[in-house]
Amino acid sequence: MSVPERGVSEVDDHPALSFQRTVDRSLVHRTAIAEVFVVDSIATGDRQCEVGAQLPLTHGYYSDHLAEPARYDPILLLEICRQAAIYGSHAIVGVSLGTAMIIGSFTLRLHNDGLRTGSRPGDLVLVTTYRGEPTKRGRVRNAGVSQDLVLDGTVVGRHEMKLTALRDSELEALRRHQRGATPPSTADYQGHASGHPVPSHLVGRRDPRNVVLTDLRRGDGGVTATVSPYFGNNALFDHEYDHLPAMVITEAARQAATATVDDGTGALVRNHVITGITASFEHYAELDQKLVASTSTRAMPDGANTVDVAFSQGSSRVAEISLEIVSRRGGE
Repeated sequence: MSVPERGVSEVDDHPALSFQRTVDRSLVHRTAIAEVFVVDSIATGDRQCEVGAQLPLTHGYYSDHLAEPARYDPILLLEICRQAAIYGSHAIVGVSLGTAMIIGSFTLRLHNDGLRTGSRPGDLVLVTTYRGEPTKRGRVRNAGVSQDLVLDGTVVGRHEMKLTALRDSELEALRRHQRGATPPSTADYQGHASGHPVPSHLVGRRDPRNVVLTDLRRGDGGVTATVSPYFGNNALFDHEYDHLPAMVITEAARQAATATVDDGTGALVRNHVITGITASFEHYAELDQKLVASTSTRAMPDGANTVDVAFSQGSSRVAEISLEIVSRRGGE
């Protein structure tokens, strides 16, 4: 899949972004400075901007992979896309602080040949366009974001996201209404909430604290598992949540897909590369209800496999995430 060449030309036609320091953490909705990757932004038009971010070479969560050769983590790119969209909405579009950005869906397409890590951190430019019509009160509630990803001058992918913007007070009221009471907080949980964590090598990890699945079972053409992350992992839970956030569910999808295309020993994990992720989120993933992930696989004409991961709590479908995975051997 090709990405429009305008991404490169736009980057070249505007003043250079500064990659000297990260932005104010509150503008990307992070608590820890170490989890901020956005460095700068420049307005390039009406609801258009370029956002700069630096990709770390070493990170306790995003760099913890068995795949070789080393590539930048697709979920790191998703997190940066999320941060860049939030930062631009505040710094460029003028969305007020105290506004929650609720992800409805996203699509990420990657050119992995350009995502290998080098000897220095990667400088990523996100050519970003915002969409959305304001209400009579001048607020944009339902918005869209499109981002071309340019890494060290090379177009490496494209991200599109749909989201809903609500004031924090509105979101709190909505959550109380949905449940009939105040929901629990991630601060109330420690370790893995339940079950037997999947051995880390079976989901492409070294550190067991980065494993988010328990009680993995294999069936005909797929796996099922319970989503039960390690709540002490600050990369996943940078601040308190009253639900399992979208990035945790996406990580669960990646791990379930990895286990699905492996042979059950972890031997094939090193050869698999994710080239695309598509997700839709229908309901909040409640902390006090069991969240189950179930996978199925589709073979694609180009030789890739698409693993579909469905997430459910009881009879309610929470999310659906599809990952495109290719096998690359011999250092490809």
